[in-house]
Amino acid sequence: MKAVRIHQYGGPEVLTLEDVPRPEAGAGEVLVAIRASGVNPADWKIRAGLFKDFMPLRFPVILGFDFAGEVEGVGAGVTGFKRGDAVYGTAMGTYAEYVAAKVAEVGLKPRTVDFVKAATIPVAAQTAWQALFDVGGLEAGKKALIHGAAGGVGSIAVQLAKAKGATVAATASGRNQEYLKQLGVDQPIDYEKTRFEDVVKDADVVFDTQGGETQQRSWKTLKKGGVLVSIVEPPSEAEAARVGAKGVFLGRQPNADQLVEIAKLVDAGRIQIAVEAVLPLADARKAQELSQTGHVRGKIVLTTKTD
Repeated sequence: MKAVRIHQYGGPEVLTLEDVPRPEAGAGEVLVAIRASGVNPADWKIRAGLFKDFMPLRFPVILGFDFAGEVEGVGAGVTGFKRGDAVYGTAMGTYAEYVAAKVAEVGLKPRTVDFVKAATIPVAAQTAWQALFDVGGLEAGKKALIHGAAGGVGSIAVQLAKAKGATVAATASGRNQEYLKQLGVDQPIDYEKTRFEDVVKDADVVFDTQGGETQQRSWKTLKKGGVLVSIVEPPSEAEAARVGAKGVFLGRQPNADQLVEIAKLVDAGRIQIAVEAVLPLADARKAQELSQTGHVRGKIVLTTKTD
């Protein structure tokens, strides 16, 4: 099969399209013929070696985590899927034509979206779900501040929060303000013109997708007992204690049950998917270069199989 691999850490030039052996489905796994693979910021950060201290790689490595496609075969003990099922989910090594994925990381694809849009959902939606609900305890009547709300994770986080009945304040650049309104944001904030901490007070949950100064300034927006959840860097324990809040650094955990619930929301029209660009697998370098700009609306997708 064709796959995009890296043999060392480096820039986009280390991504190479190669012929590699097709995987087989082991016990508790399904073999998926990938139709589309979502591109996440974590992909280029792994390639660049930014995670090597806690996520060392054994080269060569196929990158990518998101996929949507069709079940090609099932391993021993698998009863919930059959050949031909349209599925989506997560696995390591999805910049490829096939992937063997654990059933705990796979769900039936939402019926109302195509493979390209389905491939944008799993990592972003599970990350947002776990940050807002599992860690943040967000529920109807509470308030969330979501940073980077025009991006892949942030845009879905907004929609999940609104579906739950929460009030949402969200930051994005000036060009994305109308998009925030389309997503249902109650308090859209143009970070190029307004300091969000001047206009957001008493948030129950802050979802930090930016880190650095943005995270530091976010403590001012939380009410006592609130939660700051970051997916980019560990929040300061000292700052959390100072404001009487909680800080959590979240690493997404695969969860097939959440994929089922997320698919229901997609099919009910509660989650809309934004796709910035669709590129062939051979253009993985270009996809990661675009991702690395940090100014993507929604997600980038690599297509691996077309009709």
